[in-house]
Amino acid sequence: MAAGIRLVLASTSPARLRTLRAAGLRPDVIASGVDETAVTAGGVAELVAELARRKAEAVSDRIRRVSRRVVIVGCDSMLELDGRSYGKPETATAAIDRWRRMSGRSGVLHTGHHVIVRGLGQPVAREAVAATTVHFAELSSGEIETYVATGEPLQVAGAFTVDGLGGAYVRRIEGDYHNVVGISLPLLRTLLGDLGIAWPSLWPSRALKGS
Repeated sequence: MAAGIRLVLASTSPARLRTLRAAGLRPDVIASGVDETAVTAGGVAELVAELARRKAEAVSDRIRRVSRRVVIVGCDSMLELDGRSYGKPETATAAIDRWRRMSGRSGVLHTGHHVIVRGLGQPVAREAVAATTVHFAELSSGEIETYVATGEPLQVAGAFTVDGLGGAYVRRIEGDYHNVVGISLPLLRTLLGDLGIAWPSLWPSRALKGS
């Protein structure tokens, strides 16, 4: 990693990993092991922020030896609809019911971000939540059942994707596209900057022309 910085993603989300890789970053992936069902909070934004913090801290605690700067990024996403939070549906039946509620309506996708930097004395951290409004197409019962049968909705927060099979069912979004995928690149860049980490310093050296 350029500048001796190691980037660790405290999430096994394939979409988050693809997003970071597409942005030129090469993170290591370490599962946090956090039991998301055991965490409660006053609102959806507070809940995803707390989950992101727990994930980042759990992974940070597991990294014993730090001989260079390490950046740990924890994220958690949930859809807010009618004041309720929706993560991954546990069953196909739940996903079908979810889509019947979402069809033709709008919800807000919240993603909590928690960044920890180690290797420069005491660990330092920053956190923030990004919110993007998602407008869903109106789907027939057959479309909902066929989509759920693919299995994709069971694997993602809110039971939909914008960068996969579900993309055709999202009419438009208001806010950061990447946040809907699971990690806001502009927000992450800002948090890193607040912690003294320049975004290009995370690019592999071969990506830095003339360096």
